[in-house]
Amino acid sequence: MIKECILYKKEKGRKVRCLACAHKCIINEGKTGICSVRKNINGKIYLLVYGKIASLGIDPIEKKPLYHFLPGTYAFSIGTIGCNFKCDFCQNFDISQASKKKVSSKQSFEDCQIFGEEMSPNEVVNKAIKTECKSIAYTYNEPVIWIEFVKDCAVIAEKKGLKNILVTNGYFSYESFDFIKDYIDAMNIDLKGNDRYYKKLCGGKLKPVLDTIKRAYKKGIHIEITTLIVPGENDDEKELEKIAKFIAGIDKNIPWHISRFFPRYKMMKKEATPLDSLKMAEKIGKKAGLKNVHLGNA
Repeated sequence: MIKECILYKKEKGRKVRCLACAHKCIINEGKTGICSVRKNINGKIYLLVYGKIASLGIDPIEKKPLYHFLPGTYAFSIGTIGCNFKCDFCQNFDISQASKKKVSSKQSFEDCQIFGEEMSPNEVVNKAIKTECKSIAYTYNEPVIWIEFVKDCAVIAEKKGLKNILVTNGYFSYESFDFIKDYIDAMNIDLKGNDRYYKKLCGGKLKPVLDTIKRAYKKGIHIEITTLIVPGENDDEKELEKIAKFIAGIDKNIPWHISRFFPRYKMMKKEATPLDSLKMAEKIGKKAGLKNVHLGNA
């Protein structure tokens, strides 16, 4: 099903401005934003993936990764298709980039590209409870692009005693963060690299991510940070020092997950991250005063 979005405003003519993420796309009639799942239909934005669960799993919470929030429990994990980034190394590109593939001129965009199991917010919460999960994780692709569905689930989950988790690239607008902040208990936020890195490999900017991290911490949401170390792209010692110092400058207790890159998507020819690079980053984190530095995919 599709559902009218909440986070948008009308512009001149039949154009609309999406407010879900920091791109704040201006969308013409019949077109979608960068994420390809928020569409202008008759001067209103509709969420094409509302209740369309393309990926579902019952994951150990440590897989999110969250090592310091409800350890030893399981998270009912859901995701749709689409993303507001275009990361060349994405491990879930089959769903995150699915909505951006070219379609046959004889078929509509929705017929070709929007897929997933239909689930209502009540069904999501009930399945989480039935499987004895302690939380719901909005993950696998970027949850900010389907934030209205996230909130509908989160409101019900909170009433049922479940915790709500966002696994996110952090590219929130101020409007979307305010929209969801009261219902989120924990976030794992990617802090990928410097501004050049975001522009080159992700199609975004660094500042909105930094703003989201600071706002989530100030709100009292449990946060953990993940940096995927990609050889030749963000493994420079000085750049890693900047990331570590930024995190430590907020709170030295914030966990920093340093993940190993493996060839994926458009980076199949690039070698996996050397273990020495992970160990270097670990030393940098500890030198910056971070108390919880974790190596992942090693």
